[in-house]
Amino acid sequence: QVQLVESGGGLVQAGDSLRLSCAASQRTFSMYAMGWFRQAPGKERDFVAAISQSGTITTYADSVKGRVTISRDNAKNTVYLQINSLQPEDTAVYYCAAGTTYYTVKNKSRIDYWGQGTQVTVSS
Repeated sequence: QVQLVESGGGLVQAGDSLRLSCAASQRTFSMYAMGWFRQAPGKERDFVAAISQSGTITTYADSVKGRVTISRDNAKNTVYLQINSLQPEDTAVYYCAAGTTYYTVKNKSRIDYWGQGTQVTVSS
């Protein structure tokens, strides 16, 4: 069992930046591809970004490409999501996810472990 704990969310203004963190409980963190999803009120949970086990491969949703960077530090068992130029439509609960490959972790039905989420609210 892998426990994932997100942090770094909060209330920000449009145009600000945030870095979300997700800490994993186990040393086996490096065995998992990692991803970030987000869920706005009344909407489905959507893929945001994913990263391979080594960190060499990343992939992003078209809606955030160019504003978001996913990275990981396997020595710290942590994955990060840097979000720049935040807009009100980025308001959502952001979830960290662990899966088998960077490709399968893009699919929310193929996630092995979820974090509890961290709220990001962007005011205009």
